[in-house]
Amino acid sequence: MLNYAGTPPLAAMADADSRQLIAAELRSLIARIDISVRLIDAAMKPEGVEPVRDSAGSTDIFVLDDVTPRYATASAALNACRAELGHALQSLSEFGNAA
Repeated sequence: MLNYAGTPPLAAMADADSRQLIAAELRSLIARIDISVRLIDAAMKPEGVEPVRDSAGSTDIFVLDDVTPRYATASAALNACRAELGHALQSLSEFGNAA
């Protein structure tokens, strides 16, 4: 994880340059979230898993895992975060157009 605590403020940067830098960072974060969501989706997708058959040959029995709800919760949180970052990017874009 990156630590920006010691990063000096961008005092001498023009507003347009600052907005472009922030927008680029927001786009980068959105791209990273998209990658994480795809990884979670791939992890949730069963590969070659078939339903468990009982002794009579019925396929009505399925084995449920305890990981999928955690993946789903993480995916939902990432999607909410992506939506907020998209909103921030849109707001920044509108602010830039107003100037």
